[in-house]
Amino acid sequence: MPTLLYYPLAKPPVNVVHEALLYWDGIASMVSDRQETYERTLMGTLQDLKDRGFYYPINLKRHYSLLANREIEDFPGMVDRLHALGPHRGRPVYLDHGGKVGFGLEEGLIALGVARRNRFLERPNLGSLVIPEKALLILASTMAQEVARSTTSISYTPYTDQSTAEELSLRPNSWSAVSAWRVELGRMLPMPAPGTPTSEVLAFREKYAAERERLINATQAMLSELNRHWEHPADVLQRMRSELTQARDDYQGAVKSSRMAWITRSISATVAVSTAVVGALAVPDLAWAAGIAGSIGFNVATREVRPVMQKKQEHPFSYLRLVEKELS
Repeated sequence: MPTLLYYPLAKPPVNVVHEALLYWDGIASMVSDRQETYERTLMGTLQDLKDRGFYYPINLKRHYSLLANREIEDFPGMVDRLHALGPHRGRPVYLDHGGKVGFGLEEGLIALGVARRNRFLERPNLGSLVIPEKALLILASTMAQEVARSTTSISYTPYTDQSTAEELSLRPNSWSAVSAWRVELGRMLPMPAPGTPTSEVLAFREKYAAERERLINATQAMLSELNRHWEHPADVLQRMRSELTQARDDYQGAVKSSRMAWITRSISATVAVSTAVVGALAVPDLAWAAGIAGSIGFNVATREVRPVMQKKQEHPFSYLRLVEKELS
């Protein structure tokens, strides 16, 4: 099973950590190269999860030096998305990225007019930039996708809880035009209520390991099948209906047996379905989805999402989890 690679922040929110513990192998995030900042990120729960093998801090400078030291020209998709922003880049924020990107990429962002050195520092240095919010999200999304594509030892799937970050990552780029289905998984994957101790989530993970893994495997298989047989999503869901329904029912039984409080949040996956030119995919009528999906807890979007990611993307789907304030 893949590991959730959270972005754009170094410290994932507690609810995302809990989701990773239940429905993924573990969780990772990109951390600062500065020891003091790194130690602050790992304080408390993350340090414990790291010691137990559930959290993987990714230092681009140490683990992906070729990625951190590349020039901005090596990321044409990111450059295209930055140009597409035009003047509407959002409010400027201070970025102390602590070695997450190298000098060449910093200089490229400045040359594009996207970022600048912080003039209020006595000695503006590498690792300190002022950059618009949307440009920062594009940068974070690019780094996450590149890590997922570059690694061989761990299977990472990029994941964000900010809808703006995902929307920006789906913008066209010069490398590809990939279409996708949007699949809502929230009802398939219930979440512990806010305030649930991480220790209880870990205990549930261990006690109901068989039910949890069966649900994860069925869900991942369904997404992979949609990726391979994108022209006929109805056939995919019909073929997997029994397996998905049984996996969900078994897991719901475990949920009801636990003493934890559970809620439903929106969790969607964007599943790449075509490397054809944008517009080539004929979208079928998915009115059937309400009948089939209603019993197993997910829905396929009635239209495509495009484009999704660049060529040679190792993993065919990425995730978006909407934050609580967007659901209230």
